[in-house]
Amino acid sequence: MLELRKATDRGVANFGWLDSRHTFSFGHYHDPKQVGFSDLLVINDDRVEPGMGFGTHPHRDMEIFSYVLEGALEHKDSMGTGSVIRPGEVQMMSAGTGIAHSEFNPSATERVHFLQIWIMPDRQRVAPRYQQTQFAEAEKRGRLRLIISPDAADGSLGVYQDARVYAGLFDGAERAEFVLAANRHAYVHVARGSVRINGMAMTEGDGARIREAGTLSFDGGQDAEVLLFDLRPRELPGR
Repeated sequence: MLELRKATDRGVANFGWLDSRHTFSFGHYHDPKQVGFSDLLVINDDRVEPGMGFGTHPHRDMEIFSYVLEGALEHKDSMGTGSVIRPGEVQMMSAGTGIAHSEFNPSATERVHFLQIWIMPDRQRVAPRYQQTQFAEAEKRGRLRLIISPDAADGSLGVYQDARVYAGLFDGAERAEFVLAANRHAYVHVARGSVRINGMAMTEGDGARIREAGTLSFDGGQDAEVLLFDLRPRELPGR
């Protein structure tokens, strides 16, 4: 079963320097029907104006990753990490016992568009860690490339949870299939463009809760970039 969550139904936060869309309840946006899915707690679709960003702020006991779609995102944290994340790169931060970080658009002329995603960890008070790597476009073209997994398989980034995240690019005749195990849930988020999943049309910002679906077929893409979350069979985040 695929349960569609339209982009236009998401929460909205616009502060001038930040234009954000919230798939799930976050900040001042609260919808009791949208408080996450399985271990997936947050998908924020953020656009940050040039020279602006999020000042230093703390996190703990959360798995947080950023997926940049356009522009560049500068990261600094209390572990001494300093990096710039660009399209094709994925950043994963395990907050563990506590970490403070900032995220900033270093460009003087271009906005940065990125997704920030939170996954509930399966353990608490681990030592904080930071990971970042690039996944070439060719690895995602017409297929679903594993980018996050609990065992860092196939060059993916490690996450402290029984969750796997895949990224795919689909255009024209490109198609792929994903077999969802009988005891698993999934969530799909269309980061840009449009695509069909099991014949259901989805466009930029749309998402879908997926249960007992068997095989998922991705086709009919038009400049589509998709994230697929393979998750434990539970409805709401929580330890």
